[in-house]
Amino acid sequence: MEINITDCTIFADGLDHPEGLAFHKDGSLWAGGEAGQIYHIDQSGKVTLFAETGGFNLGLAFHPSYEWLAVCDLKNKCVWKLDIETKNLSVFTMGAPGASFSIPNYPVFDNQGNLYVSDSGAFRQINGTIQKFTKEGEGIIWHNGPFNFANGMALSPKGDALFVVCSFLPGIEKIEVQSDGNPGIRSVFATLPQTVPDGLAFDEDENLLVSCYTPNAIYKISPQQEVTLLINDWEAHTLTNPTNIAFGGEGGAHLFATNLGRWHITKIPYKKLISNE
Repeated sequence: MEINITDCTIFADGLDHPEGLAFHKDGSLWAGGEAGQIYHIDQSGKVTLFAETGGFNLGLAFHPSYEWLAVCDLKNKCVWKLDIETKNLSVFTMGAPGASFSIPNYPVFDNQGNLYVSDSGAFRQINGTIQKFTKEGEGIIWHNGPFNFANGMALSPKGDALFVVCSFLPGIEKIEVQSDGNPGIRSVFATLPQTVPDGLAFDEDENLLVSCYTPNAIYKISPQQEVTLLINDWEAHTLTNPTNIAFGGEGGAHLFATNLGRWHITKIPYKKLISNE
């Protein structure tokens, strides 16, 4: 089933070309801006500037405790640690020893609080990697790749695989996470010709959703690796270079997308529409 773009709405507006987003357990939505803004958005869509990094914020992720937010910063080439209670902003890491970040793009926490970070590598060069950090910030190159511009990531619901967007593949790669935490078999999970995929999110049925910087579309990949078009906004008004996606709202029933090409976050009544299939 393809969702009609007219079923999608603007949830929050007035952001500075938002790229990353993450939900707190209290239901608030957090997003980053291209001039270093970190926004807090309440459940009504009210936007408040919470902090500023002075950089260009990319992916965001909450620690499993929800006590702090990891923020990837393109300009400052680091991952910030934002304490939610104190608002203290500090550098969590600038990369593993001997492997300073080139483009720290997207952070993902596992259940133990370890942090995976995709380092995209140089533009148009296939040299992206994935780094992994302990809660103390001690890091290693978890997978040398090389990846063709490693971008958004998502751990499988069971935590036994890490899915990585390779924007110029273009497609999604899958890396098994072994019981000892080391990487296992690497494979191409899906290709999306003539797209620039960016963000990932799993739904309740373990379908993998992929937001694309271009075209202005979101795809759905089934566990059987069948690719279907979920939403296409050829007018580029409601979805405008959608970079990252996340489930939230009451019961996690809605899909939210940041739009790097504009100033808003899109809300999609995903569960309601999909249940009508």
